[in-house]
Amino acid sequence: MEKNITITYQGEARNYAAGTSVVEIAANLGLDTKTVMLAKVNGKLCEMFKNLYKDAEISFVTMKDSAGRKTYERGLSMVLLTAIRKVYGMEMSAKTCLEHTIGNGLYCEVKGGLPEGFCEKVKEAMGLLVKADKAIEKKNMNTSNAVSLFENQGMSDKVRLLTYRRSSKTNVYCLEDYTDYFYGYMPISTGCLDVFDVVPYKKGFLLMIPTSEEPDRIPSLPEREKLYQALDDAHRWGEIMDIITVGDLNYAIANGKTEELILMQEALTEKRLGDIAEKVRERGNVKFVMIAGPSSSGKTTFSHRLSIQLKTLGFKPHPIALDDFYIDREKTPKHPDGTYDFECLEALDIEMFNDKMQALLRGETVEMPTFNFKTGKSEFRGNTLTLGAEDILVIEGIHGLNDKLSYTLPKESKFKVYISALTELNVDLHNRIPTTDGRLLRRMVRDQRSRGTSARNTIAMWPSVRHGEENYIFPFQEEADYTFNSASIFELAVLKQYAEPLLFGITPDCPEYNEAVRLLKFLDYFLGIPTDAIPQNSIVREFIGGSCFNV
Repeated sequence: MEKNITITYQGEARNYAAGTSVVEIAANLGLDTKTVMLAKVNGKLCEMFKNLYKDAEISFVTMKDSAGRKTYERGLSMVLLTAIRKVYGMEMSAKTCLEHTIGNGLYCEVKGGLPEGFCEKVKEAMGLLVKADKAIEKKNMNTSNAVSLFENQGMSDKVRLLTYRRSSKTNVYCLEDYTDYFYGYMPISTGCLDVFDVVPYKKGFLLMIPTSEEPDRIPSLPEREKLYQALDDAHRWGEIMDIITVGDLNYAIANGKTEELILMQEALTEKRLGDIAEKVRERGNVKFVMIAGPSSSGKTTFSHRLSIQLKTLGFKPHPIALDDFYIDREKTPKHPDGTYDFECLEALDIEMFNDKMQALLRGETVEMPTFNFKTGKSEFRGNTLTLGAEDILVIEGIHGLNDKLSYTLPKESKFKVYISALTELNVDLHNRIPTTDGRLLRRMVRDQRSRGTSARNTIAMWPSVRHGEENYIFPFQEEADYTFNSASIFELAVLKQYAEPLLFGITPDCPEYNEAVRLLKFLDYFLGIPTDAIPQNSIVREFIGGSCFNV
């Protein structure tokens, strides 16, 4: 007698034959399977071709969910690479690098440059694959066999990555006769990936992907010239170091090059800080260095190290935290759910900030505020400041680049710096590392160490943090005079040993469990490195501890 299982969806239980696939269940429930990317079975993410053999509660993930959007991007990337192989052959596909996001586009380059008509031909081939609704199959094979497969396909980056893999088994994905390795879940077929574009951009091209908010249309081309340049600089630095992928980093670690890597990275950081200080001096009339960037960018250490560089040029820098200009907590604007919105511009006393900055410009002695986070009140504790000819303020806060904050200050008196941890390391050439993952791991490690905040709480609050960044930081990044990349090429191998125990502490019954599992799988790619050789003034120290600065 055939065994039945009970599947519960939105409180309603239905019976199915054991072994029924998730996609069949979705269709039986009346869902449009072209819009569903993944499922959650008893709270755990799974792909749509998974067969179920036990009773379970099920829900579904679409493009409107973060996991669904990532799955769409991953599936579209495979369609892209399959199309390149069909048009130009396997060698071209193997030489294509999916580097980083620019706005809502995935920036890609082909080693050796793009052939004429590349974007039009590849887009057409992708469209045919999508229209045919081809199945994306998942295969589990011995890791040694996967290594041999990728060797034959000329994918040396994947060979190097899998060389350091502990597991004896590896999952690969197949689309027609193209096989590749991807970090993360895949959609069941190509038919759901019908919104995309392929457009030339700089030295490569952009694979344009819809947003979660508007999954049915392609967003406009981004204007991110300074962001692109910072990311491109990081990529070229990786090429100089011969470290583009995680496999390259692991190879360097395994061959005793860790200390050299750290020394070179810190030397580059010091050089860039010196460049900023020189640009400030060249401007001649700068009194305010305005620093802004998203969460866990290393703004505090950066401001300290920049101040030291400014001192070597004869300046007398004074650090100013915009957090000290918060309005009293009971006056703070609120979100629709009633919680305080500490990240909006209106949470700061803009009038007081401008009054005090103007007074300083006039040469007056000014008493500066200190915000008491325990009482939620602004206090004055006798901290005074006077600006002389050599004095300069180093102002750090999320609204530093927004001229609405410093609307009364002369434009020529401000030098704006945008700082972010723009991770340029790839898992391999076809699997990028989102810059947000690096910042999330930084924050998780720092908050547990210095604030006693659990990894679970950090993950839970991360969407709100990201929302604030999208609204109050990213729109102003192109207005900066200098974009500073605070990511270190070695840091994920350092953060690994701090973050893994925290993530293992998140249990399956927690809503944050799926994200914890994803991050653990990601960290498993890295060989860990000790922290002994990391200097005390390194930005990485702001997160792992041991900094010589008060961070």
